[in-house]
Amino acid sequence: MEAVLGLLVISAGVSHGLETSCDARQNVSQCYGALGGTVYLQLVTDDTRYDELSFYKDPTGAKTKILETRKDKWVIRDTPIKDRVDFFINNGTFRLNNARSTDSGEYLLETFNSVGISSGIRGLQLFIEAPVSSPQLSSECLSHGEMRVSCSSEGDGPQYSWTLDGQTLRDTETSPGNETNTITLKKGLSGDLTCTIRNYISSDSISKRISPCLERGVSVFVYFQLAEVFILLTVCLGSYCFYKKETCPQEQVSRVYAVSGGSWWDSDEGVFVLRGAMETN
Repeated sequence: MEAVLGLLVISAGVSHGLETSCDARQNVSQCYGALGGTVYLQLVTDDTRYDELSFYKDPTGAKTKILETRKDKWVIRDTPIKDRVDFFINNGTFRLNNARSTDSGEYLLETFNSVGISSGIRGLQLFIEAPVSSPQLSSECLSHGEMRVSCSSEGDGPQYSWTLDGQTLRDTETSPGNETNTITLKKGLSGDLTCTIRNYISSDSISKRISPCLERGVSVFVYFQLAEVFILLTVCLGSYCFYKKETCPQEQVSRVYAVSGGSWWDSDEGVFVLRGAMETN
């Protein structure tokens, strides 16, 4: 018979406080619980409809009986999980506390009529998983202006989805594999990129504002152009300083003899001094 996925209800909280509920009233139901959390399995609608009920784990192996009921009485069998389970006879719900990975497996529910004849058998699969952790984003620019973005998280069976500005990324915007934890964005894309990660127990998301990457070839060309301009400016500045040094004479002596006989031109005073006048003074 085709497997039926049970109704799963998730309550917010940390791993050890997560509560999940599963409708296991159909045969071959698949139910999920959080590692360290509490799992509610609705086995029957009303237990009083059955004269006797037995609930087993690993029916194809050791077939350990966990629970049995008769009319309005129920008994938890002496098993390793005895202290972690309860049964609510008023609504036919089985509760498993502090779920562990070893609780995963196949279970079987069998009902009996008043004379002890089996009136039905139903199986279910229980999966205990670790919730996903808060994701982290990292990105790097590739050649030709593309960008590789990775989304990382811990947890069992994570599944990823990506949106850009709230819109699901199309195949034309990413390289194949946009349902994985790493995508490659095409050249020129920008906006708010969001990675959502989920499993059957929990979900979380993270967003990052991204800007277009420059092509690596263009960047190298620009760097070479800047280097050439710097070298050219250095050469021009050096040539100018050398020219100024050669053409600018040292400070002239303030007094220069210009006439024989001891007369001179006083450059400080701006006058021509005669020797005779000096001697008179």
